[in-house]
Amino acid sequence: MQYRKYAQTGKDISIIGFGGMRFGKDDEEAVRVIHRAVETGINYFDTAPGYCQDRSESLFGQAFKTLKDAVYVSTKSSIYSQPKADDVRKRIDQALARMNIDRIHFFHMWCIMDWEHFERVMAPDGPYEGAVKARAEGLVEHIVFSTHANGAEIRRMCDSRAFEGITLGYNILNYTNRYDGILAAHENGMGVAIMNPLGGGMVPSAAEKLGFLIRHEGESVVQSALRFVLSHPEVTTALAGMGKIEHVEENAVMGDRITGPDPEFLVLIKAQYQELGQALCTACKYCLPCPENIDIPSVLTSLNYTFMGMDKTAHAFYGWMKKDAGEKWVSPDQCIDCGLCEERCTQHLEVRDLLRQALELFETIGKSSE
Repeated sequence: MQYRKYAQTGKDISIIGFGGMRFGKDDEEAVRVIHRAVETGINYFDTAPGYCQDRSESLFGQAFKTLKDAVYVSTKSSIYSQPKADDVRKRIDQALARMNIDRIHFFHMWCIMDWEHFERVMAPDGPYEGAVKARAEGLVEHIVFSTHANGAEIRRMCDSRAFEGITLGYNILNYTNRYDGILAAHENGMGVAIMNPLGGGMVPSAAEKLGFLIRHEGESVVQSALRFVLSHPEVTTALAGMGKIEHVEENAVMGDRITGPDPEFLVLIKAQYQELGQALCTACKYCLPCPENIDIPSVLTSLNYTFMGMDKTAHAFYGWMKKDAGEKWVSPDQCIDCGLCEERCTQHLEVRDLLRQALELFETIGKSSE
């Protein structure tokens, strides 16, 4: 396993990090997966309250009973659940107890969506102040943040110099919108952890169309997507969700193969992706709730398949989704054009236009062909 310095913290972090939101229902299996990850050299473990029906931190706690000194732990607090400094302290105490550890190495201000959200986090007696107090007590080592903002807003946040690291969603599908944020973090001496390196599952779903990612014999599209992220010299670690031993094994292979940044690979892959001409929904669900209860992520996921040239799959997925919803189904034609979805969209997509495209493609054309 290869390692990179997490900026000024001085910590050597495995370039493949463990994302703790993909565990199945078997607790014992989850613990075995964590142990196997440590055996391969993975030492960065990311979790949060709510992951896996709020089991994730506790599952790590079971595994960490014998692994405390072998790992770096990352968890989070949200302003929506912990709006005040004292609330954050309680969240930290809860996390420490659940994970059987005496300090959190990387504590996140979680899921900052935009600059207004950032300002509320940083306000007096707010979440950031609570984290700073906990750091002074030795309960937290490094205060970091995760975000779905665009590159320009991320730059403003990083320029505040309030944080030592950042976790953000970045992959071949959204690099045009987020790359400036990665550069800003690096320029400010921050560590960079990448979440969603597979685009929320969209990369493997579109493996045929994204086959140009593969540049090394024997690699899968999933592995090559990780190579793309880790070819950036600014990136410290890429978080991969691992719920099974085979997931660990596949990801660990890349941790051994990737020895350093590869700027030439980045230039080539970006150029080939641009030929596709589409930004894709990653189904993160931050656009919800829709006031008309349209299942926007599912509708746009169907549309993704058409952009990838998988028309039959697109129609099949849309039909299955509609049938599964039954009486709860709400057609895209019920959109009231409020724009809330676009304000929340982490990809900054023109969601309303995409809903209209889906309506024409899957409802109008579909009906005429029946």
